Amino acid sequence: MAAGSCLLLLLLPWLVMASHSPPGCKIRITSKGLDLVKQEGLRFVEQELQNITMPDVHGKEGQFHYNISQVKVMDLQLAFSDLHFQPQQHLVFNISNASISLRFRRQLLYWFFYDIGSINASADGVHIHTVLQLAKDEAGRLKISNMTCNASIARMHAGFSGTLRTVYEFLGTFIITGMRFLLSQQICPSLEHASLVLLNSVLDTVPVRNYVDEHIGIDYSLLRDPAISTDTLDLDFKGMFFPRARENQELENHAVEPVIKETERMVYVAFSEYFFDSAMHSYFQAGVLAIELQGEKVPKDLEVLLRATFFGTIFMQSPAVDAPLRLVLQVSAPPRCIIKPSGTSVSVSAFLNISLVPPGRPAIQLSSMAMETKLSAKVFLQGKALRVQLDLRRFRIYSKQSALESLALFSLQAPLKTLLQLTIMPIINERTKKGVQIPLPEGMDFTKEVVTNHAGFLTVGADLHFSKGLREVIEKYRPAPTTATYPSSWPAEPSMDPHQL
Repeated sequence: MAAGSCLLLLLLPWLVMASHSPPGCKIRITSKGLDLVKQEGLRFVEQELQNITMPDVHGKEGQFHYNISQVKVMDLQLAFSDLHFQPQQHLVFNISNASISLRFRRQLLYWFFYDIGSINASADGVHIHTVLQLAKDEAGRLKISNMTCNASIARMHAGFSGTLRTVYEFLGTFIITGMRFLLSQQICPSLEHASLVLLNSVLDTVPVRNYVDEHIGIDYSLLRDPAISTDTLDLDFKGMFFPRARENQELENHAVEPVIKETERMVYVAFSEYFFDSAMHSYFQAGVLAIELQGEKVPKDLEVLLRATFFGTIFMQSPAVDAPLRLVLQVSAPPRCIIKPSGTSVSVSAFLNISLVPPGRPAIQLSSMAMETKLSAKVFLQGKALRVQLDLRRFRIYSKQSALESLALFSLQAPLKTLLQLTIMPIINERTKKGVQIPLPEGMDFTKEVVTNHAGFLTVGADLHFSKGLREVIEKYRPAPTTATYPSSWPAEPSMDPHQL
């Protein structure tokens, strides 16, 4: 028993480290970002409260019979509202001292007097307190997992008109009391549906595991529940690319974990070296980090120089002297990303095979040389797409056969570097031009982006912008309505016959 306890104590630090996998991508939303979300959220809440439906109210008090139907919210005044973070996993939304204007249809019978018409009412001192719990669901997506709500109405009054106005005002207390109770009971269910159903449908638009192109995909699943402080909300994403041919492949993350300390901007997105390494590793495994140039695609000046360099070999292979040249450039190992405060670079090891391809005859290899290059990488964000622009910084070639041949290849250093800059780099940058989407909901974009490099990771600070409203996104993804099957007890339209009141 004691030995088992000691073993558990020894394994405990390892178990803690294993349970806390470092993220490849991290997003922080600050209080400034939450203020923008509050503005859009308040418009959404107003729309939801305007759609409140209430059941008919009918009753009898002595000789006074009443039936209230077709209740509609005409106007809302939500002047005082607040949205803030609450540790550890909550958002708190408060509305204070709001007012709601209503209009409904009345049917009233007092002794032998019967009256129909409309009544305008107002609910004042409306207070709504909601707490949203955020969590990671089974798919690794951020969701509103629970909601608590309290709503109250301080006072309510109605304006009556008509021949029985004095009687209505005296007996209207019964109507107003019922309407006040029913309205307060409808607010929280409406907001609960808006949060757990409608807002979660917006969160469903966040990419979790999707394809980048025909070769690779990316996994943006959350590693754990969000971490919320009084000023920030932090989300840890896996941030791992994978080859589409091996979708279940896992690449272990040994990179430095991104650390975001800033809070001045609305949002910060951090990417570790692992994020970029997994992308290049996936492309390497997909077998697409290779380029072949043959015949007319080989620059003329370079072809002349290559033929001169390998003249002796070509002469010995006569009559293949006039055969087209073929250059095959292939990466020999997954490229590695290095992020430093001074900048971002990518180290690439490759080999270049130079051959003659006589028509109808096997290819004749002239040389196989190794290449080591270092590319500078400019990382930037545009909209929601993270893009990388690469530029050749250093280049070296050497022979894999002998040091003597490496010396002979020295004259090829400059023209091959020019080949890479003018021919190969544009092809690579065209592939990275599309970029990869950052995990934000549809309708929300970044603006005023600033990239900052750190040791082992980089951060992008930005402001947020709603290109689409919440309602627009919800309507876009709302499921098509099905044919409703009404129950037999569905309430009928209010009767115009006073004897049926």
